[in-house]
Amino acid sequence: MSLDWIYLAISWILLAWHSAWDAIGVADGPVAGTNWAWILAIVFLVVTVRVILFPVFVKQIKSQRAMQALQPQVKALQEKHKGDRETLQKEMMELYRKEKANPLMGCLPMFLQIPVFLGLFHVLRRLDPANQGKTLYGWTVQQFESASAASIFTAPIAGKFGSTAEELSRLGANGTTVKVIAGVLVLVMMGTTYLTSRQMILKTGWAEDPQQRMIQRLMLYGIPLSLLISGAIFPIGVIIYWVTNNLFTLGQQQWVLRKYPPPPSVTAKAGASGRSTAQPAKAGGLLGRAKPAPAPVKPTTPKVAGPKPGAKPVNPKKNRPAKRQG
Repeated sequence: MSLDWIYLAISWILLAWHSAWDAIGVADGPVAGTNWAWILAIVFLVVTVRVILFPVFVKQIKSQRAMQALQPQVKALQEKHKGDRETLQKEMMELYRKEKANPLMGCLPMFLQIPVFLGLFHVLRRLDPANQGKTLYGWTVQQFESASAASIFTAPIAGKFGSTAEELSRLGANGTTVKVIAGVLVLVMMGTTYLTSRQMILKTGWAEDPQQRMIQRLMLYGIPLSLLISGAIFPIGVIIYWVTNNLFTLGQQQWVLRKYPPPPSVTAKAGASGRSTAQPAKAGGLLGRAKPAPAPVKPTTPKVAGPKPGAKPVNPKKNRPAKRQG
């Protein structure tokens, strides 16, 4: 199956945003070693994709809430079918079907973004001055040459940490600069990828379903660690896309989690189990560091002196002399 339609779509969005920034006066030439029109085109490619996928993201959150509501039933099935994995899986699938819950919905937004990532990877990898197919995917020769010369802090967006000396020579780039910029961006990419997964788990807690918990661990630890190796082959422009996408996700998740907070019972269980320090949706920050709750202030009541032990009660009205009439 040809992926040309993806490359055409990504190129069209990228070029449209570059033309828009160029039209409003953003310099196409380097300023502080950075071609901001192309950098902003990549950033707003992220914005375009995320706006399109926003309804899917909301469905993801709702699906996760439905899965959390089923956790007591899932736990009961696990106790009932201990040691019978096949029957357990069959019963759980039947439960999900009956309640219209989809365990895979949690990964759907990420899967839908994979073609965009691959498309941008392919488009930016082609930005080589020696490339003869400059007008492929709707590019003009001028646009191609402008993008192949674009850089961020003098490191070309088509360069990568693992670029060969020959590739760097064609791009007119300094190898040390490319490695430093790409290395820093890879670390930022790993850190923001970890934070997006951690933010979600802090708010929703670890899943009771072993398969769901395995997916959570993979997203929390596996994916960020894999980027340490795979990041070396990503063009710098692709890493900028990934970091921007992560930052967008952090903000979007914060908004959606406030609008659709997890059930209090789920966050309470997560904290009690020791697997997660889940907080209610409006408590805590990105890293789960909540401000300590102020100590409750006891209402102060005026102190009334009581009678001494053994003393007879005194009624001041009885001891007063009666007033004489007329």
